[in-house]
Amino acid sequence: MRELHEELGLDLREANVLGLLDDYPTRSGYLITPVVVWADASAAIAPNPEEVASVHRIALGDIERADAFDFTTIPESTRRVIRFRHAGQFIHAPTAALIYQFREVLAGRDTRVAELEQPVFAWK
Repeated sequence: MRELHEELGLDLREANVLGLLDDYPTRSGYLITPVVVWADASAAIAPNPEEVASVHRIALGDIERADAFDFTTIPESTRRVIRFRHAGQFIHAPTAALIYQFREVLAGRDTRVAELEQPVFAWK
């Protein structure tokens, strides 16, 4: 909840927490613990430019599209790289992996994402 406030200016409470997704280990040495929360559509978001590069509102229909996600390979890894197509651009892992698992959980599929690779530019 502290991170939501620091990064997006959202003041939510523990009652807004719906659950957790799997931890995602990043190539940069961090371990992300995704927390799924509920916020009213009118909740004001004020991104902190020192913490957040961009904010995207993504409709459930966008993540449910058959072509929303794709997987590719890179010479630097044997693991599949996941990408999410949104608004004419790619969103890469780790964000793409977390959105993918969220979609799978909503569909009732037990899907793990820790093995999904990030593109090399995210290995910093």
